[in-house]
Amino acid sequence: MSTSSTEPAPKSPSSGRAWRFDDFVLDTARYELRHDGSVVRVEPQVFDVMTHLISNNDRFVTKEELFDTVWGGRFVGEAALTSRIKAARRALGDDGESQRYIRTVRGRGYQFVGTIAVDQPAGVPEPVGQPEPAPPPRQHIAFCRAADGVRLAYAVAGEGPPLVRAANWMTHLGYDIESPVWRHWVRDLAAGHQFIRYDERGCGLSDWEAGDFTFENWVTDLESVVDALGLERFPLLGVSQGGAVAVAYAARHPEQVTKLILCSAYARGRAVRATNDEERRAAALDLDLARVGWGRDDPAFRQVFAAQFIPDGTRADWEAFDHLQRRTTSPVNAVRFLDEFARIDVRDMAERVSCPTLILHSRNDHRVPMRFGEELGALIPDSRLVALSSNNHLLTESEPAWQVFREELSAFLAE
Repeated sequence: MSTSSTEPAPKSPSSGRAWRFDDFVLDTARYELRHDGSVVRVEPQVFDVMTHLISNNDRFVTKEELFDTVWGGRFVGEAALTSRIKAARRALGDDGESQRYIRTVRGRGYQFVGTIAVDQPAGVPEPVGQPEPAPPPRQHIAFCRAADGVRLAYAVAGEGPPLVRAANWMTHLGYDIESPVWRHWVRDLAAGHQFIRYDERGCGLSDWEAGDFTFENWVTDLESVVDALGLERFPLLGVSQGGAVAVAYAARHPEQVTKLILCSAYARGRAVRATNDEERRAAALDLDLARVGWGRDDPAFRQVFAAQFIPDGTRADWEAFDHLQRRTTSPVNAVRFLDEFARIDVRDMAERVSCPTLILHSRNDHRVPMRFGEELGALIPDSRLVALSSNNHLLTESEPAWQVFREELSAFLAE
């Protein structure tokens, strides 16, 4: 059974936007609060509380909405929210008596009441001659329970025949529609389709506290979302490690998956495909970076991931990716994800996929080399491989390869 959230979803901050009020600037691109040009240090959850209140300053925000947005809906005591509000007020020179910036709506929630202006973050030039970006699509966010009781958040955007995306990590249903990393995926795939996606366990708006964290859980989670929506037959998209989940689902449910689309996907995780000491050390380095650097204020560690996922991205792309990493999952869960990704092996299941399959892969993917996309093409019987002219693991909105991806996907679904 699913329980619905309000529609449309609450506004989420854009990573390319800053809000200026009095002598303060809240800059979501740099993940910084500045006062008179100097950075004011705040904890990530405090920053996220402030950002959500400011980006929805036209109304009061309920406590429940803040729990869903900042804590992913997982259970925390009200004292946790109260302490973050106090810390936010303290960072702004505010308090519970004066309430110059954050007003308490007694028994209900909070509202940002300062006078703000939307501003471009420092160091980001105003675009010249570029059209305004299209507004994010309207979406409906709801929740269901996985087979083991873990709460899963899913979203439906757009109209038309269904297109389901198997979950991959570093997503947040409420934030992705404006994040430079994912917004074009949601916007363009929801054009002409009922685009269905969900946050996997441990990520985004789904439960972060999940006892089991296995590949089998990810496949059954997809089954739970499909069952909650009552879907019968649909094309299935898998991106990055979500591709392996999509392969497993398609092999198990040939009666439901009409077509399979895989992008930047692989059949074997890094530990499984490592053939020498250098590759084994590279696989282990992922875990070390997550353990040491994921929760730090210094983005240097996390930017190693940005350099692999979007090496051709702009500085703003890298900052958006860094913001996405911190916002979508915890340091502990990041290690759990990477450890499980490394052990993925769906070669046997790939050979059992019976539906037509389109595989798209960047020629110079720095995260998952092209040869692993070719391996999928050799394993899946009725498949076609398209090489994209890109170095990026996650395609960016501005690169030509994204347009090629869209055209290939549309043509394949129309066949």
